[in-house]
Amino acid sequence: MIPEPTAALTEFVRAYETATNSHDTTQLLPLISPEAVYWFSDGSHHGREAVLSAIAETFSTIRDEVYRINDLEWILHSDDHAVCRYRFTWTGTIDGRPRSGSGRGTNVLVNNAGTWQMLHEHLSA
Repeated sequence: MIPEPTAALTEFVRAYETATNSHDTTQLLPLISPEAVYWFSDGSHHGREAVLSAIAETFSTIRDEVYRINDLEWILHSDDHAVCRYRFTWTGTIDGRPRSGSGRGTNVLVNNAGTWQMLHEHLSA
């Protein structure tokens, strides 16, 4: 059986999801491009260090967060770039109270020397 052209991309997104759920930004470091730009509800973050700082802030705000990516759909892919959209859910604890949320995401991936990395992420409720 010939693998789907997007199988490696989907595997990357699942690894990103797993790294996110580790709550350890060092696991996310190699998965995010140095030139990354992320758009979150709290603002825009330019460059890998700013993105990792914003993610670390989320980890400290939402305790025991579990983040899930669902309905992953590849809308564009080539050897060098890929774009996906999806729905996401999260559960966790904020200020001692159980909380949850959901929304939509769009990601742009870039192939840097044979390694896929996130170049852009846009999450919205």
